[in-house]
Order: sequence, then C-alpha cells, then structure tokens
Amino acid sequence: MAADCAFIIVAAGRGRRSGDGIPKQYRPVAGQCALRRSLAQVSHSGLASAVQVVIHPDDCDLYEDAVRGFDLQPPVSGRETRQGSVLAGLAALEPKAPSLVLIHDAARPFASAALIARAIEAGRTSGAAIPALRIVDTVKSVSPDGTITGTPDREALRTVQTPQAFAFAPLIAAHRNAEQAGRCDFTDDAALMEWAGHPVSTFEGESGNFKLTTPEDFMRAETMLRDRLSDIRTGMGFDVHAFGPGDHVTLGGVRIVHDHGLSGHSDADVVLHAAVDAILGALAEGDIGDHFPPSDPQWKGATSDRFLKFAAERVARRGGVIAHLDITVVSEAPRIGPHRDAMRARIAEIAGVTPDRVGVKATTNEAMGFIGRREGMVAYATATIRLPTS
Repeated sequence: MAADCAFIIVAAGRGRRSGDGIPKQYRPVAGQCALRRSLAQVSHSGLASAVQVVIHPDDCDLYEDAVRGFDLQPPVSGRETRQGSVLAGLAALEPKAPSLVLIHDAARPFASAALIARAIEAGRTSGAAIPALRIVDTVKSVSPDGTITGTPDREALRTVQTPQAFAFAPLIAAHRNAEQAGRCDFTDDAALMEWAGHPVSTFEGESGNFKLTTPEDFMRAETMLRDRLSDIRTGMGFDVHAFGPGDHVTLGGVRIVHDHGLSGHSDADVVLHAAVDAILGALAEGDIGDHFPPSDPQWKGATSDRFLKFAAERVARRGGVIAHLDITVVSEAPRIGPHRDAMRARIAEIAGVTPDRVGVKATTNEAMGFIGRREGMVAYATATIRLPTS
C-alpha cells in the first residue's frame, strides 16, 4: 500500500445531462452504481491509505447504500462547484497530511489498477500529473453561429481524465489561494495548478476510462461490462441449525417471531450462512468457517449481515458483481411466505444488489426426518457471480 497516498472521490454533482432520475453516480450499471464501482477499483488497487468521498447533502441515503462494506473516511458535503467540492475533500484529509492525493470523478468507474499505479508514480515524480489521451479525430474551432474558424493542430492537443495526482500541500494551497482570489471557474485541478504556476505533466490514460455523462454513455458502459465480466461462476451453499430456546429466529437478516430460537455460535441465520457459502464457493475462496471460525470468540452472537457483507466485498475486490442469489428454506415452521419480500430486500441491501437479483423460496419436509419433527431447519443457496476474464 502507498502509505501516504490519499484519494478524493468527487460525487457531489447532479449529472443532469445523463437524463432524469437519481444522480448519475448512484445509477446502477450492470447491477452496481458508478460510485460503488469507482470505490471498488480504488480498493482493488490496494494503493489507498485513505479514501474521502465528497457528496451532495441530499444524497446521504443513496451514499450509505452505495458504500456498504468499504473502509472510508466519513463523507463531506460538496459545494456548488466541482472546485469547491474538491477543496472540501482536501480540508477533510488535511489532518492526515498525505504527501500525495489523487482526485477522481465518481462518474469514471472504469479506471484500472494499472492506471491508478501510473498516476501515483507520475504524481510522485512531478508533483502534478494527469492522464491524457491523444486526439484521433480532426478538431475544429467553431464560432457561436456554427461557422468553422480554424483547424487546430491535433498533435498538440489531448483529452484528459481522472484520477489526477498531486503533491498534497501545493494543491490545497493553490485551492485556497484561488478561493481568496474569487476564482471558482476551474473545471479540473490541473487547470487550477497551472493558474497557480505549477507545471503539470501528463501520463498515458485509458480509452476505457470514460466518464458517464449521457444516456449513451450508460448504454456503452452496460455493453462493456457484459463483455468484460464474462467469467460467469456459480456456487452452492448449505446450512443447518437446530431449534433451541428462544422467542424468535433470524432468517435472511429479518427477525421473525417463533416459539423457538435457532442454536448457533453466531445468530444462526441459516439463510445468510448458506448465501455466504454460495458466494465464497463461486469465488473458490473456502467457506464461512474458514473466514469466521466458530472457535473464535469474537464471532459469538455476531449478526450474520457481517458475513454476507464480507463475501460481497470479496466479489467487488476482484472487480466482479453478484448477478443473482437464489435461496430455498426447508422448515415446517415458521412460515416464510409472509416475510419473503422483507428477506429479499434485506439480503439485497447487505449484498449491494437490487431485490430483483434475490430469490427466496420455502418448502416443508413433508413431516419427515428431523425437519419434520421440528428439530431444526435447513437452507440451500445458489450464487451466480460475474468476474472479469483474466
């Protein structure tokens, strides 16, 4: 890990050009929103010592849903301009005194770990560096009435992206000087640093690191992700717990009144335990007992949402998504039907997916065996995940 390399993820914009609805950084792209994908890329790189997200104050609930499972600084509210939002993020990080900071747009969810590593290397070398791409099309300058006024030499032109890397102290000083000077019109931090007299270098960007701006961009992203996440895997999970003393059971993260409880080292949530094993099986990363052994006293009485969040985060760290979870509960009682939708919603919330990607079914054991004798209950789960092709 780069011990003193902090990240600021700017997620305070409204994104009106992307169409009606919630802000673009929270819109799902192949099952996960852009902000979560951006955070997963940063997390997967293993190069962040601290991650500071800047959000719009109206988006607190959307933000909390998007970032479950990530270890982040508390979010800070953005300002009316992107420039002001970045300064808010810098001020929040100032007590940590990082030597380097990377500024990244939440709406660029496809920056690779290699690009992030290049940004850090370039930033440490020059103190100010941004990813850039050569222009392949002929460029024209045009008057307000649409008349061409010139043809610039494209060899001297570049389009630029984020993450942009800067030495922390000069960047926050430049931001504060610009604020005092009444300058709030800089569209990126490179322009602000140029104004402050700091040379800014470039390094090679990535064509796939495009910004989600228009509805067409979201369509492109969906297509790209379908092509990229072509390693489709399925895992199966199973769990069983005996009934014991108690007045409720917890199934799928939902408390259900019952004349018995379920016995177990944690909260004995057979539904979530089976789902965790299914996800870990699809990843080929062992089972729930490997990661949360019952011999470890810290897991005694633990709520199983922690285990499912862990498994979902393992998928995200490998750049993948949970495509579907399907769970079958086998029990004579309690009845699952009245609680099915609540269970689906809670499982989806924990796993970071939408409820339409979670199925919950229930059946009895036709009064046979230990289930028929109401001695315990069983859950089976299947997880389908999509990972990048290596």
